[in-house]
Amino acid sequence: MSIKTNIENGVMNIILSRPEVLNSFNREMALSFQRALDDAERNPEIRAILISAQGRVFCAGQDLSEAIEDNGLEHKQIVAEHYNPIILRLRNIGKPVIASVGGVAAGAGANIALACDIVIASEKASFIQAFSQIGLIPDSGGTFILPRLVGFARATALMMTAEKVSASDAVQMGMIWKCVPDDTLESASVSLAEKLAKMPTRGFALTKKCLNKSMNSNLTDQLNYEEEMQDEAGKTGDYQEGVQAFLEKRKPNFKGS
Repeated sequence: MSIKTNIENGVMNIILSRPEVLNSFNREMALSFQRALDDAERNPEIRAILISAQGRVFCAGQDLSEAIEDNGLEHKQIVAEHYNPIILRLRNIGKPVIASVGGVAAGAGANIALACDIVIASEKASFIQAFSQIGLIPDSGGTFILPRLVGFARATALMMTAEKVSASDAVQMGMIWKCVPDDTLESASVSLAEKLAKMPTRGFALTKKCLNKSMNSNLTDQLNYEEEMQDEAGKTGDYQEGVQAFLEKRKPNFKGS
C-alpha cells in the first residue's frame, strides 16, 4: 500500500509509504494521495491534516522508472494528472495541512511539502530542487511557490544549481516554519496538528482563501477581499463561541462551523 492513513483526535495522518523506493511517486501513489485528501476534506470529523512518511526519506519525487520504461507515461500526463491535482487540493482544502519532513524532500516531494500550510522538519531533513539534475523544470507548483517563500533570486539559484538546503537553512530563508530535533519530530508534528484541530478551523479556511488570493492581488483588491472574508468569519459559530468564551473567561470549544 503506497499511502496509509489514520485518524485520531480530529487529525488525519496521511503517510507516504513506499520506503523501498524512497517514497517516490508513481501513478497509484499519486491517485491514492488525491483520494486521501478528498476523504479528509469531506469528513467533518477531520479538522486538520498531517502529511508524513515512512523510512529515512520524506519523498524523492517522481518514480522515474514510470516515465522512462517502455510505453511509460509522458511527462505532460504525469504533471497534469498526478501533481497539479495534488497541489490544487493542498492549497484549496479548507483545513490546515501540516507537512512533517523527517528526511530528504526532493523534486516534486519538496514542492508538495512546500505547498502545505505549515512545514515542520527534523534537523536531518533537507530540501532539493533536483529537477535540473535530469534536465527538467521544477513542477508541482515549484516555480510559483518557492520564489514567494525565499525570493526570486534565491529560488532561481536553488532551481538551477539543485543545491541541497538543510532544514535549519530552510528556516532561516523562510522556506519552512520550524526545525526540531530528530527524535521530537513526530511528537511535535502530532501536537501541532492536534492543536490546530481544536482551533477555529472555519476561520483557517477563510484565512487560506485570503492567502491564496494575495498571490495575485493588488492591495485594494486584497483589502476588499479581506472585508468580504471577515464578514463571513463573523457569521460563523466559532466566532460566536470565541467571543462568548472570552466574555465568560473560559476556554472556547470550537467546532469548525
